[in-house]
Amino acid sequence: MRMTDRRFAALLLLPAVAFLVPFVAWPILRLVINSFYKISPIAGGPRSFIGFANYVNIWSSGSFLPATARTLAYTTLVVTLEFLFGFAVALLFSALGRRSSVFRTIFMYPLMIAPVVAGLLWRFLLIDNFGIVNEILFRLGVLKDTASIGWLSDPKIALFAVAIPDIWLTTAFMALVLYAGLQNLPGDVLEAARIDGAGTWSMLTRVVVPLMRPVIAVVLVIRGVDAAKAFDIIQIQTGGGPQNATQTLSLLIYRTMVRFGEPGQASAMGTLFLLVMLAVATLAVFMIWRPGGQR
Repeated sequence: MRMTDRRFAALLLLPAVAFLVPFVAWPILRLVINSFYKISPIAGGPRSFIGFANYVNIWSSGSFLPATARTLAYTTLVVTLEFLFGFAVALLFSALGRRSSVFRTIFMYPLMIAPVVAGLLWRFLLIDNFGIVNEILFRLGVLKDTASIGWLSDPKIALFAVAIPDIWLTTAFMALVLYAGLQNLPGDVLEAARIDGAGTWSMLTRVVVPLMRPVIAVVLVIRGVDAAKAFDIIQIQTGGGPQNATQTLSLLIYRTMVRFGEPGQASAMGTLFLLVMLAVATLAVFMIWRPGGQR
């Protein structure tokens, strides 16, 4: 029997499916199941079915909604700045052509740094009193003393401060993907727009960005999900403080599971987090990724 393209594609997907089922699908299913149980924090301890009680408890708690708001704010800040900086750098590299090869290599160096290392590095740069950033600002006359700005100790700006390492670390990824998308734009369409007299701004907003929608959708979804579940960078800098000002959902789930010994509630939080991420990613794809569509 002749193998069709669809069957051949399914055959190629089998190894990936065989890997994803035990290592991804089953843990997710287990997470959802655990969210309906009261589970002892001791391994092998008792567990009892309590229905939606865990969900009711986390919604009525005073920490889940604030952590959700901080997660949303952190994700929006990080992804927006990374996209703006990354797109600007991608356009610059595209304009420079082959002359940008050395600069591209240098710009990609942060991608090789582990998030924990980046968090430690920026913690020492931003730490109060003797941090390098405050010291430089003091020597430039911007600050009156090195303790004027408490980057990681002031609850009003701590969330912005812990986002700086994430932006510095992964803007290169955003720029790399967007630059690859720019290199694959159809040259005949760009040339036709130039012949029609399109200016730089019109070329960017009416030609380049619409053609880049699929790439933009993919990169925003990937970075959005990754930023929303940020843990190590924040944990290594502030541990969720000061005054829980940087406690995102990932840190709250970790604390609920490890520190407070509530695996059931942590599973309920994780399940809600997963559902929201799926909904946001689906919405972003439908809103941004419209290949061939009109605005």
